[in-house]
Amino acid sequence: MINKVAVATTAVLIAAAPLAYAAETSSTTVGMTHPNAADLKSLTDARVAMIKAALQLTPDQEKYWPAVEDAIRARAKNRQARWERVAELRDSSPIDALHERNPVELMQRRAESLSQRAADLKKVADAWEPLYKTLSEDQKKRMAFVTVVAARGIRDTIERHIESEDDDE
Repeated sequence: MINKVAVATTAVLIAAAPLAYAAETSSTTVGMTHPNAADLKSLTDARVAMIKAALQLTPDQEKYWPAVEDAIRARAKNRQARWERVAELRDSSPIDALHERNPVELMQRRAESLSQRAADLKKVADAWEPLYKTLSEDQKKRMAFVTVVAARGIRDTIERHIESEDDDE
């Protein structure tokens, strides 16, 4: 059973790797790149599919899945919107940005952004709660495995990106 999940997870990560790599060239900001809307949608689709495949939900559990999927997708959409706002702010030169920015406004925007992130995470947690209560121990282990593999994949992608930036300089 765990081998099937490992194979499915590996396949999704391999399929998503080109998307993550493509995201590096699609939308750049100072010192960091972020995926464009199409890339983010593809990555979100892959993430949702990977989680659902790993959990192997029973028919009784399936009724809780739409709320979880909607919360994941809403969080990803809001993340993309925040990235786009940050990219707009970073379009000006650093010197111009320092002269034109009001530090109080920056703190207020940052607080609003953090509040939005917190609200999104709370919605995801609230959506997961009823489903998580119904998961078997085996499903919980698979969920933990997928979480670790996904986090490792994200970390590795970031590290490769940083290394490639170092090589470019």
